Amino acid sequence: MPRSHDEPLASGGPSNPDKIRSQESALNTSKSYPESAREPLAASKPKHKPGITFAAEDKLPKLPIPDLENSCKKYLEALKPLQSPREHDASIAAVHQFLTTEGPDLQERLKRIPTSSRYDSYLNFDNPVVLNLNPFFLLEDDPTPARNNQVTRAASLVISALSFVRAVRREELPPDAMRGTPLCMYQYSRLFGTARLPTENGCHIGQDPTAKHIVVLCRGQFYWFDVLDDNSDLIMTEKDMALNLKVIVDDAEQIPIQDAAKGALGVLSTENRKTWAGLRDVLTRDPGSNNADCLGIVDSALFILCLDYTSPQTGADLCMNMLCGTSDVERGVQIGTCTNRWYDKLQIIVCKNGSAGINFEHTGVDGHTVLRMTSDLYTDTILRFARTINGEAPSLWASVSPDPSKRDPDSFGEVSTTPHKLEWGMIPELSTALRFAETRLADLIQQNEFQTLEFSGYGKNFMISQGLSPDAYVQMAFQAAYYGLYGRVECTYEPAMTKAFFHGRTEAIRSVTEESADFVRTFWGEHPAHQKAGALRRACAKHTANTKECANGQGHDRHLYALYCVWQRAVDEDGAEAATGSDGYSSPVDVASERDGGSQLGSPARGTAEDVSTSRSPSQRGRVARDMPALFADGGWDKINNTILSTSNCGNPALRQFGFGPTSGDGFGIGYIIKDDSVFVCASSKHRQTKRFVAAIESYLLEIRRVLRQTQRGTSSDAKTSRAREAEARPNAGNRVKSHGKPISGQGGKDTTIPTEAESKAESDDEGLGGYGFFDAGMLLQALKANKEEKERPSEKAVNKARRQIGDSWLPLLFIPTNASPAFIVMFFLSTYFLNRPCVYCSVLLLILFVSSCHWSDHCFFDVHSNWFEPRHLSSPLPNPIPGTLDNPINSSHTTKMQTSFLANALNKTAAALAGAAAEEVKKRVEIRSEWTGIGVEWIRSLLGKKEWRLPCLDVLVRL
Repeated sequence: MPRSHDEPLASGGPSNPDKIRSQESALNTSKSYPESAREPLAASKPKHKPGITFAAEDKLPKLPIPDLENSCKKYLEALKPLQSPREHDASIAAVHQFLTTEGPDLQERLKRIPTSSRYDSYLNFDNPVVLNLNPFFLLEDDPTPARNNQVTRAASLVISALSFVRAVRREELPPDAMRGTPLCMYQYSRLFGTARLPTENGCHIGQDPTAKHIVVLCRGQFYWFDVLDDNSDLIMTEKDMALNLKVIVDDAEQIPIQDAAKGALGVLSTENRKTWAGLRDVLTRDPGSNNADCLGIVDSALFILCLDYTSPQTGADLCMNMLCGTSDVERGVQIGTCTNRWYDKLQIIVCKNGSAGINFEHTGVDGHTVLRMTSDLYTDTILRFARTINGEAPSLWASVSPDPSKRDPDSFGEVSTTPHKLEWGMIPELSTALRFAETRLADLIQQNEFQTLEFSGYGKNFMISQGLSPDAYVQMAFQAAYYGLYGRVECTYEPAMTKAFFHGRTEAIRSVTEESADFVRTFWGEHPAHQKAGALRRACAKHTANTKECANGQGHDRHLYALYCVWQRAVDEDGAEAATGSDGYSSPVDVASERDGGSQLGSPARGTAEDVSTSRSPSQRGRVARDMPALFADGGWDKINNTILSTSNCGNPALRQFGFGPTSGDGFGIGYIIKDDSVFVCASSKHRQTKRFVAAIESYLLEIRRVLRQTQRGTSSDAKTSRAREAEARPNAGNRVKSHGKPISGQGGKDTTIPTEAESKAESDDEGLGGYGFFDAGMLLQALKANKEEKERPSEKAVNKARRQIGDSWLPLLFIPTNASPAFIVMFFLSTYFLNRPCVYCSVLLLILFVSSCHWSDHCFFDVHSNWFEPRHLSSPLPNPIPGTLDNPINSSHTTKMQTSFLANALNKTAAALAGAAAEEVKKRVEIRSEWTGIGVEWIRSLLGKKEWRLPCLDVLVRL
C-alpha cells in the first residue's frame, strides 16, 4: 500500500531484533552473487539477481554502543591539544565525576533506546536548512562540448536520474562495498519522492514511494509532468525531455522576472522551520484547495529540477549558486537564483551555460549516498552518448526501460507528459511572508563568502608515493594553514562513514590531536626538513588510526552526545522525579548539522523495542538529576562542540567541487576532493579572510612537497608511473639495435624524477610560504639567504666589471701627489664612493684624513681659505722634482706635456669606464621596461626623508 507524500517514513525491514548480524555473513551474501552482477560494467549486458540492492541488509551488524570509560578517555585525548593545562585538569575532574555519578545510569538507558529515534538531531533542527544543513555537489562539465547547454544537459541528467530511480526501485542497483564488505543501502530508499516537512513540533520525513513525476523550477515558476509509468519505466526519450524543458523555459520567459519573483514560493522553504510550518498550514488550510494540491505535487515529486537563467563563470560563483543561489536585487525586487529553489527536497540545478550541480536535503541521506547517485548520473550520460556511436557500448544498468518510442500507447497507463504550470493563490498573507522570507534569505547570503582552490600541483598519487594517507595529508594542510594565519589550533571536524553497520550514518573524527598540534608547531618552527617530515608522518598515522576507530563504530563523539540527549529528554519530559522511568531520546540543542558533532548516531532500526519503563522494576530504575552532569557542564564540552574547521572529504572525478556553509560564525566550512593529480577545495565562512585562508592552503601544499622531496631522494613522485622505465634502465649490452640513437626525455630534456637539493632550492621562489614567515624566523632567514645566493644576471656582471675598472682607474691617484683643486678632490672622492662602493668606514676615515691634511701633511688638500676651483700651490717642493718644474726651468715645457698626458690618460680611462657602465645600465633598463624616464624631480623628491635610497641610473644603493 503506497504511503501519502506527507506520511512519515516508518522503519523498514524484518521485525526480529535478535537476528544474528555479522560482517562475515554480510560478506558471504555479497559474494554469493557472480562478478557480473556485482560489477555492471564488466560486460556489455550485465545480469543481476532480483533484489541485489538490499540483499545484505539483514546480515549487517548493528552499530555498537562503545564502552563508557573508553569514550571518556578518547574525549579527554581530543580535548588536550585544545585546552590549557588548567582547563584540561578541570575537564579531567569533570569526567571522573561523571563516571562515578550519572554516567553509568545514562549508559544503561541508552542501551534500551529504540534506534528509530536517532534521526531527531536532524529533524528537530529549527534554523533554515539553506547554508546551515544542505550541502552541494558541482559536476564537471559534459565531456562533449556541444552538450554543454542548459536544455540538453538538463535533459541528459534527468534521463540518467530516472534510470537510477528505476534501478533502486527494482533493486537492481549493485550494493556499495568497501574492501569487499557490503555497506548499508537503506538511504537509497529515501532518496527520491522524499521531502522534509516542518511542523510545530519539529520536522518529519514524508515520502511517496510511487511518485512518477518531477517538478521543474524556472525563474521562480513551478511546472510538473510525469516521467515514469507505474512500473517505474521511463516514458520519455531524451529528445522528448529536451522538448518539454525548452517549452518550460520559453513559457517562463514570457513573464518579466520582477513579476515572477513576487510569486516565487520556493523562498518560503528557506525560512525558520517553525515559521515555514505555519505558512504550510496557511497553504493547506482548506483541504483540496488549489494551494494544497500544488504543495502536494511539489512534496511528492521524485526530485526538483532547477533551470537558472544565469551563467556563473568563476568557481566561487558556481559554488555559491549551487549552495544558496545568488542574491540580485533589481528595482527593489529580488531576482537572483535564490528564488528558484525548493530546499526541502533533492535538487538538480542546471545553469544557462550548462554547468550543473546537486543540492540535497541532508536529513535522510549522507554525502556518500548522493555521491554514488551523482557519479552514476555522470557516468550514464557518457555511456549513453557512447552507445550512439557504438551500439555495443556497455550500460551502467542491469536492465533498461523499453524504448518509449516503440511502446503501445495503452501500456503507459495514466500518465501526463505535457508540462503543467502550478498557479499558486497568492493571498496577502503569503505575499507578505514571501517578502520577509526573501529579505532574510538575502541577508543570510550576504553574510557568507566562498572561495575555491583547484590545486593541480599534485594529488593522491604523490601522497601515496610518500606512504601517507591522502585524507590525513590534506587534513594536516588545513590545520597548518590555519596555524600559519592565527598561531593556534582549533577544533576540527571530519565525518567518518559508518555504513558498514545497519542504518549507519557517520561518526565524528576530531582531527586535532597531540600529534597534529606538534606537527604544525614543528612545521612553522626552525627545524630541519627530516624533523618536519617525521612529525607529519606521526600526525597522519594518528589521524588514520582515529578514522578506522570511528568507521568501526568506536568513536566517542556520537556516544557522548547520545548520553546528553538521554539526560535532557528525561529532564524535559518528566523532571527529575518522574524521569526515573523514561528512556526517551531527543535532540538537545540547535545543531548546524551532523558535520559539527550534532548529528544522529544511526538511523531507524528494525524490529520493535520493549517498553523499558514497564520492564524495569522501581528498584532497578535510577534517578536523573536536574543539575546538568559535570561532563556536559564543563567548558571542554562547549569547546569540542564549537567546530571552527568543519571539513568533509567527498568526491571523485565526476565532481569539480563539493561544499557546505560554515557551522559557526567564526569558523570555516571546507569541502574537498582529492583526485589522482589534483586537490579541489571549496571554503566558506562568514567573511573571515576566506581567500587568504585558501591561499595559505595552496602555499602549504607546495612547501610540504618540497620538504618531503628533501627527505625522499630518488623515489618516484607518481605511484602509478609505469615501471617499464626501471626495466629499461638495466644494462642490456646484447641488444645494440634497441639502444641505438640519442635518448630524449620530456620537459625539455629535464629529468622528471625527484629534484636534487639544489633544484629544490631553485623552486623555493614558486613554492615558498610568502607572507607567513613571521611565525618562523628560521624559514624567513632561509628565504633571505636563498635570495642573496641567487646567481647574477649577465647584465649585472658587466656592470660590476665596469665598476671595478672605474675603481682601478681612480685608486692610483690616491698615492700620486697632485696640486689638483679642492673641488676636484671632492668630486674624486664622491665618484670613488659611488662607483666603487668602498667600505663606508674606510670612506669616512679617508674623508677625515683629506680634510685634516693641512695639519699633519705638507700636502694641504683642503684649504678652506683658498679658491676651490684653482690649482693649489704646494707648500713644499715635490720629491724627486720632475724636469721642467720651477727647480728645473730648462725642461718646464717637457714637464707640462708629461703631466697633461698623464691626466688625459686617467680621464680617458674614467670616461670609457663610465660610458660602458652607463650603456650596460641603459640596456638593462630598456629590457625591463619599455620607457625609461631617467633621473627626474620624482627621484630627487624620493631622496628626502630617507636613510636609504637607490640611484636608478647607476644601480647604486646608498645607506646612511
